[in-house]
Amino acid sequence: MARNSDIPPTDEETPLLSSQLASKKPPAAVPWAQVWILLFIYSALPFTLNFVRNVGITNGDESRVGYYVGLLQSIHFATHALTILHWSRLSDVVGRKPIILIGLFGLSLSMYSFGLSTTYWGAILSRCLHGSLNANSGVIKSIAVEITDPTSLPHVFAYMPAAWSTGNTLGQLTGGSLSRPADHFPNTFGNSRFLKKYPYLLACAVPATFSALVWVMTYAFLRETVPSPAPLRRLLKKQVRPLSAEIPGSDVAERPYPLRRLMTRRIVVLALINCGTLSLVEFSYVAIQPLFFSTPVNSGGLGLDPPAIGKILASFGILNSIFQFACFARANALWGTKRVFIGGLLCAIPVYLLFPVMNALARAYGVGQAVYSAIALQVIFCCGLSLSHGCINIYISAASPNHASLGATNGLAQLILSIMRTISPAISTSLFSLSVAEGYLGDGLVYMVFISISLLVVAFGTTLPRQVWQS
Repeated sequence: MARNSDIPPTDEETPLLSSQLASKKPPAAVPWAQVWILLFIYSALPFTLNFVRNVGITNGDESRVGYYVGLLQSIHFATHALTILHWSRLSDVVGRKPIILIGLFGLSLSMYSFGLSTTYWGAILSRCLHGSLNANSGVIKSIAVEITDPTSLPHVFAYMPAAWSTGNTLGQLTGGSLSRPADHFPNTFGNSRFLKKYPYLLACAVPATFSALVWVMTYAFLRETVPSPAPLRRLLKKQVRPLSAEIPGSDVAERPYPLRRLMTRRIVVLALINCGTLSLVEFSYVAIQPLFFSTPVNSGGLGLDPPAIGKILASFGILNSIFQFACFARANALWGTKRVFIGGLLCAIPVYLLFPVMNALARAYGVGQAVYSAIALQVIFCCGLSLSHGCINIYISAASPNHASLGATNGLAQLILSIMRTISPAISTSLFSLSVAEGYLGDGLVYMVFISISLLVVAFGTTLPRQVWQS
């Protein structure tokens, strides 16, 4: 889209791939020093279950633990949804680096605050602080686009799931091993009244300190990618208009667009709705999977114990990281972004179909080799589904009308993701409970619903252009 008649319009009909991709040019060199800094930031993102149990909010009622854990997470994503777009748009004006530094500061501060919380509502405030200050996911993707070219971007996006999985796995290990240290390590911490009063501080202090170290590394070594950013101190003094001001001396075609000018078919219908529907399918699966594993066999699940579930989820995280790293860039180069995106979406169908198959196998033969083989097959299909995320990130970045609006475009995508993270677990787990309680379609109503949604998502994915838009 254009700001005025002097700028040629850019919409879904704009010529697609740049000549670099059209001619199958070899990937350009990746600035790995900057990329590794981004990956460290991405991994700096432990446990809430035991915290909710121990603060007394449930009054000993185990059936209410899941409700309060879910509320804690949903409120975090809701506050994130309220602020992510504003931070992302601001990064187009003041630069990416200040927003990332604010996000890392907020992450570190919120983790220390969470560790010092002794009430459930204190934890709620800590999570709201994190959600409202952290816009790093979208800003990092903007930087990744700005420091690479279209030929090497898939290589960078292939590393991001690995960084996310590593940070998530280490966070869970830290939370599980360092929470309540006075009980778990009585010889070392048994006499510490401070750690008895704040049993989750040590577990939170480790990732919080890591985030602080990443802040220092980012401040010292990350290069700013926005040309001529407005100083943040001028913004605080209201000397610049942050979201729609025209930057003096800049070309009219390279100024951040007002939000209303970003509401185009190319961005909203093709890129963002595909992002939202993909997220609905994947986040719903993520919510259903542990619930299915822990539900008794005669109620439609597998009846696995927590250690077994943890091993399965950890195995998926490791395998998915390796798979994305090894396959995403190659698949994108070989088959193209759209075909990989559609292929990944098609993997959602067997992912949901295998849930009732696994329960049928467990009822017939018990939880044995056949069930675990089906679980392994589901994990493989899940890795395929994850390929679609890298593809839609490429489409979203390419949908931006100019480089100066890249932060706002990625911010819109992160807004959609936050909304889906807020509502998907509630929708999917409610459907699962309804299916089990009422026995609709032999406990399979929830899976049939999401298989149908997956088919619709695949159909909508075909509306994307065969090749990525030229930025």
